[in-house]
Amino acid sequence: MERLRERPRADYARRVESQGLSFHARDGYWAEDACYRLTADEVDTLEGATAELHALYGEALDRAIDAGRLGELAVPEAFHAALAASWRGGEPSLYGRFDLAYDGSSPPKLLEFNADTPTSLLESAVIQWHWREDVHPAADQFNSIHERLIAAWSSFPQQGPVTVACLADQEEEWVCSAYLLDTLAQSGRGGAIVEIADIGWDPANRCFVDELNAPIGQLFKLYPWEWLMREEFGPQLIECRTAFTEPMYKAAFSSKGMLALLWEYFPGHPNLLETHRSPGPLASYARKPLLSREGQNVTLVRDGVTVAAVGGVYGEEGSVDQALCTLPSFDGVHPVIGSWVIAGEPAGIGIRESSGLITTDLSHFIPHWF
Repeated sequence: MERLRERPRADYARRVESQGLSFHARDGYWAEDACYRLTADEVDTLEGATAELHALYGEALDRAIDAGRLGELAVPEAFHAALAASWRGGEPSLYGRFDLAYDGSSPPKLLEFNADTPTSLLESAVIQWHWREDVHPAADQFNSIHERLIAAWSSFPQQGPVTVACLADQEEEWVCSAYLLDTLAQSGRGGAIVEIADIGWDPANRCFVDELNAPIGQLFKLYPWEWLMREEFGPQLIECRTAFTEPMYKAAFSSKGMLALLWEYFPGHPNLLETHRSPGPLASYARKPLLSREGQNVTLVRDGVTVAAVGGVYGEEGSVDQALCTLPSFDGVHPVIGSWVIAGEPAGIGIRESSGLITTDLSHFIPHWF
């Protein structure tokens, strides 16, 4: 694994904008003055670790349900039975992203699982693929995300058009939703984007409806389950007729409480970092809220001394202490591998890097090839 300097394409801004990445210039988000080159063996290692971690999550959730431990994952008690039914009923999942620390030599280490509402999808699936075709046409890329998304939509139960819901004032989420709408169209299915606030409830038909009061048969929501469960209409989620993507069990997968359960159930696993509920026995650790996003409210402690911290609005539900993992350093920056699963299968990676030790929404996206 190497970080290489690259000459940006002369018209790259026009190219990525034409492909849908409207916010590429925000804080230099899309950066192609560098890239990462991996070997085929390293790609195989990342693919294998991703498949292994996905399987571990499934086994851990089975055990947590059997032991009545969903409360440790910040899942409200009213939703425990419905979440278990969602998992045991095999409700289909479209996607998720494991964030991994990897230097090309040591085993990839799980930092967290963005299981419910991961973004950076368009840039992982499409933008960096076109970059590779332009800059390294003879090379390959660990990236079958686009094709797998189309195949996944085609395999889902057909419940009419898919409504894609997000917060309209969040550009990154809107871009991700628009891209997913395109994959829906390529799969032969219809769909439309709606603002999450425009969704209503039809008590007679026990389903959610769009702004025209049309029933929503299948809803993809780029809006976290933990927020939905605490909304005014939260109780309707339990027995509504609308099918959700992602399914309700992703509320458990996306909780960082799973990191502590994974270590308890599979101690010493080469792809896991020792993790405990806070406060734990570790002297050097990353303290992470059970429910947090984009690196918010993460604190890094080395030998009892705080070395980095990001503020935010999370942490009320508690936190975990994960053994401090020093991210690899390439040219003074620190990459995190975002490894995607589509319909439960490893599908490719995107790499974010930062000069700091905590990856946030301001971290740059860097393309890769092998």
